[in-house]
Parts: sequence; structure tokens; C-alpha cells
Amino acid sequence: MDQAAYAGMNAVEERHWWFVARRRIIASLIDRFALPPRNAKVLEAGCGTGGNLALLARYGHLEAFEFDDGARDLASAKGVADIGFGALPDRVELPDRSYDLIALLDVLEHIEDDRSSLRRLGDLLRSEGRLILTVPAIPSLWSRHDEIHHHYRRYTLETLRTCIAEAGLKVEKIGYFNSLLFPLAWLQRQAQRVRGHDAPLDDMPGRFLNGALQAVFALERFLLGRVRMPIGLSLYAVVSAR
Repeated sequence: MDQAAYAGMNAVEERHWWFVARRRIIASLIDRFALPPRNAKVLEAGCGTGGNLALLARYGHLEAFEFDDGARDLASAKGVADIGFGALPDRVELPDRSYDLIALLDVLEHIEDDRSSLRRLGDLLRSEGRLILTVPAIPSLWSRHDEIHHHYRRYTLETLRTCIAEAGLKVEKIGYFNSLLFPLAWLQRQAQRVRGHDAPLDDMPGRFLNGALQAVFALERFLLGRVRMPIGLSLYAVVSAR
């Protein structure tokens, strides 16, 4: 990602509706479908500026790695976990079969070889361990935001399912989320295309709007795994080693 994108994310991820609600959704997914045992070993792969570290540390002894030096420094400054260097798929020097829970949160789209990256993380999972991942969805929503964040792709349900299977892993749960706000997001993207530019998606909205968007997005934590969303801005998957 551009350094400006990292700086912007670090500045708002504690308060911005998207980051706050996504953490609540991730916690719900872990609690229901990927809850590790006591004294678990937990890994965040590609932790960025560290906005998810405090959440993941609740589930056990947390380790993390990050490729970008600047982002790694920002994550380390939060004091939650030691952040090492790592770059998927080939530069992750960690012992196999070591982790009960691995989080890969909006990272896979940044990596050209997504299948080999998932295969490597599968090697790190213990036999009963789970990998929980999220990615941006719907290729037709590709925008300047994806380019600034150095994305290689956006996924569909089937392309993500195929990617996981071809990595030799097993899908336990998969589906779209950030669905309730999808119509608004779609209209916003169309308006941006007409105007010829994108508004930064990590700008902080006003207090009322930020709270309202957060409440609507976070509401989906009660629906995932119970109601099949037909479409959404993002996809989640809970994955196990075969």
C-alpha cells in the first residue's frame, strides 16, 4: 500500500465505522466458528498498522508479522504484540503446525500469488486450527481505492472458494458480508465514476453518520452463518487444513 494509505488507516482505525464494525463481526465469527482452546497460539498474517491486534490478543498468545517497515513500526508502537517481518508466500519463517488460530484480514487481495499464500498459512495451522480471512468482493466495484491500496483483485464467492480449494484447504464457512450497506456503496461508486474521481473511503464522517453506519454494519454479526447474504462488499471464510 502507499505510505499515505497506511498513515490514513492508522489515524482512523480506532474510530471509523468500517474498522470498528468489522472487528465486531470478526469477533463474532471467531466466537462461533473458530474459537481456539485456552492458551492458544494466535497469528495475524499481515497485521498492517495493528488495528486488530487487541481483538486477537483476547484469544491467546498473539504473534504477528508485517511486510511493510512503516506499518510494522506503527503496529509495534501499540504495544500489544511483537511484530516480526514476514511476506507471503515465501518469506514467512515460522514453525509448521504451530497455530490454533490465524487471521488474514483484508490481506490476500494484496498478494499476487494468493493460492501459495494460503497454502503456506495452512502449513502453519495445527490439526484442529482455523484460518479466518476476509477480502474485498465484487470485481465490478474496482475503483481508485483498490489501486491506492495495491490490490491485485476483488473476489466473488466462487473465486474465493476455488482459491481456497486449490490451496489444499477446506472451507468450513464462507459468505458475503457488509451487505446491508451494499446499495448505498454501489450508488456511491457509480456517482464517483460519473464525477471522475473517488472520495477517500477512510475519511472520517461526522459523528452521527459514523455511528449510524457502524450500527448498521455491525448488525450483520447476528446474521452471518445464519442468513445467506446474496451479495456484499466483502467476503469472509473460515478455513481448516485438510
